Amino acid sequence: MSGTIGSNILSHSGTVAETAAGLNWVSDVVTASTVTVESGNGYWINTTSNACTITLPASAEAGDNIVIVDFARTWGTNNVTLDSNGLNFQGNPDTYTVEYTTSGQSVNLIYSDATKGWIPLEDDVVADEPVAPPTQRALFAYGLNGGVQSVKNLVNSSGVIATDVTGVGTARYGLGAATYGGDKAVFVFGQDGSNNVNTKNLVSNEGVVAADATGVGTARHVGAAAEYGGDKAIYAYGYDGSNFVSTSNLISNIGVVGSDVSGVGTTRQQAAAVGYGTDKAIFAYGDTSGGNFNGSNLVTNLGVVGTDVTGVGTARRRPATSTYGSSGTAIFCFGGRSGSLTNVRNLVSSSGVVASDASGAGTAREQISGTNYGGDKGIAGYGSAGGATNISNLINSSGVVGSDVTGVGTSRVMPSAAGYSFSA
Repeated sequence: MSGTIGSNILSHSGTVAETAAGLNWVSDVVTASTVTVESGNGYWINTTSNACTITLPASAEAGDNIVIVDFARTWGTNNVTLDSNGLNFQGNPDTYTVEYTTSGQSVNLIYSDATKGWIPLEDDVVADEPVAPPTQRALFAYGLNGGVQSVKNLVNSSGVIATDVTGVGTARYGLGAATYGGDKAVFVFGQDGSNNVNTKNLVSNEGVVAADATGVGTARHVGAAAEYGGDKAIYAYGYDGSNFVSTSNLISNIGVVGSDVSGVGTTRQQAAAVGYGTDKAIFAYGDTSGGNFNGSNLVTNLGVVGTDVTGVGTARRRPATSTYGSSGTAIFCFGGRSGSLTNVRNLVSSSGVVASDASGAGTAREQISGTNYGGDKGIAGYGSAGGATNISNLINSSGVVGSDVTGVGTSRVMPSAAGYSFSA
């Protein structure tokens, strides 16, 4: 609303500026890299795929109002730039740069006069971002026992492993698995018994494994995968048939595997990975050309892998991992060393700090897999104890590993596991 107040019971008068509540909200969400806006409108600006330059009107009158809102909470990743189009902005000419780089922000602009120009009346940030519920169920799939396997075993929200379900997709072992999109999972890469592959298989939020999809990136196996960014995943490290590598591949929140990203950190195979802190990930341990490794590499919430962090705990290969609790904590447990197996555990804080060895429980083994289930607990299963097993161990919400649970399903080594489903 705009206009002049003549008189009222308080005997006040003046000009009423149009308010945000009275704006005409443009229904089409802006996804382009540029847009020209008009006074009297509100705009949803979605920078999920790219930054956006917003050109303000070339002329304006006092009280003109424009509101822009971060539609997808991505301005912190892809920023918004305002072009004041010849008019001043907070008293500065339009040669000055005006950027908004905070996720969840909204900006309420009012035009004042030719001297000060556009002035932000408000530039609030909505801090209360909705948080998706944790995944409740899980599955183990693929692996090796006398031959490559494609069998899967579903895990319910109480941590009970179901009997074998006929596998889908290329039978293989040493692949990576992670949750993506909040409630779905993906299996990627691996070894089919003869060759490394870069095949992927998506898993629905009902635990249905899809047929093979064409792979992207360097075919390899015995790498590791983890969720990051709240709804995406990353696969990194491994063996390409000739060399240990540190290459990584990002997986989008719709399950699309990206092309190779140049490796960071010590090249190795049989590393393990897990999410921590609700939106980041960590790769740790593994086997290098020089022996076992206990260093780690942190992954930011944008999927950037950091340089090596000094190792903590027993150097070993292929431990199991899981998140646990409700505060972004995680665990590495079990694993193998040259000539020996272990059941030690190392807890990971919500800031990505790996703790020293803590006493383990259950049969020591390697080439094992693990994942979260039931919202705040984890499970480690299968692996080698001198031969393939189907033993499992539940991990409680405090990160304590339980004793052996009688095996279910085909005994195998180097399967992979991931959480799925928001429903118990």
